[in-house]
Amino acid sequence: MKAAVCYEFGQPLVVEDVAIEPPQAGEVMVKLAACAICHSDIHYAEGAWGGRLPAIYGHEAAGIVEQVGPEVTRTAPGDHVVVTLIRSCGDCFHCARGEPAMCEAEFRLDGNDCHHGGDGQGIKQGLRTGAFAEYVVVAASQVVPIPREVPLDSASLTACGVLTGLGAVVNTAKVPVGSAVVVIGTGGVGLNTVQGAALAGARPIIALDLSADKLMAARAFGASDTIDPAADDASARVKELTAGRGADYVFVTVGSVAAIEQGLGLLRKAGALVVVGMPAVGAMARFEPLDLADRSLRILGSKMGSSRPHADIPQLIEHYRQGRLKLDELISGRYPLERINDAIASVNRGEVLRNVIVF
Repeated sequence: MKAAVCYEFGQPLVVEDVAIEPPQAGEVMVKLAACAICHSDIHYAEGAWGGRLPAIYGHEAAGIVEQVGPEVTRTAPGDHVVVTLIRSCGDCFHCARGEPAMCEAEFRLDGNDCHHGGDGQGIKQGLRTGAFAEYVVVAASQVVPIPREVPLDSASLTACGVLTGLGAVVNTAKVPVGSAVVVIGTGGVGLNTVQGAALAGARPIIALDLSADKLMAARAFGASDTIDPAADDASARVKELTAGRGADYVFVTVGSVAAIEQGLGLLRKAGALVVVGMPAVGAMARFEPLDLADRSLRILGSKMGSSRPHADIPQLIEHYRQGRLKLDELISGRYPLERINDAIASVNRGEVLRNVIVF
């Protein structure tokens, strides 16, 4: 029996003992060392995107491989790994085109629960990972080996927040050197979008947020300028900083329809809006199609930073080892599993960059 946090209808989240099945063909069991708390976990737990309960959420994790099933060749027991939610076959239409997050294949774990409660009831593996738990069983494609000397709590951040934010810049938008970039929202993903823009050589890098503390953090992570849209005219300020044209790229890293609509108004002609944050199911944005055509604007969606984890995560880790990527600085607090309620409450109050559950 292992410890995990299980969400159920009408009840607060509780820590309880669960049983976990051993890995089968093409699967890996990982003993987790850390799992960062992403807003996506909170949104799912609150029902914003539907899903079945009871469930174990958590998907931004790292740990040590405990067991491997048959046909697993890429990793072995004892390996230190980052665990992602991207489950891919490597052979389908999308995987062949370098789009593993869009994989079309079906996996055993998609329809079978690997965690079970004391009554034998299956517990859904939230976001294909279920990492608010001491152990997870995932597809082999979801684990990426990393050097043993890299701290696992810092490495866990590369599984989602860093991969998504930085990947939106480097993979989705392919931002050229010298581009003017605006980032709306400077939480965990937004700060990594700022980091990605800095690594890409963008200038200026303009961060928008309502929180003075988060804007201060954005400057520490590479923003050249910051704007509080409640205190300043964001459109006028962006034009002032971009020779009157507007931004080449605007990244919306929050799940806000209003932010998406605002972002379109901050672009120059032929600029690109990159939607990274995910609004709730059914939320609708309004824009004038004529404006898109007349100003030759582009709207790009970016799921998980259009990333290829087995190529991108080792690069992120190398940037970190060279001092070019901040990971340690993203961690605001470390909590044991039994204090996850406190960690989530702190995230909801907007007090932190990333809280991490450590095992």
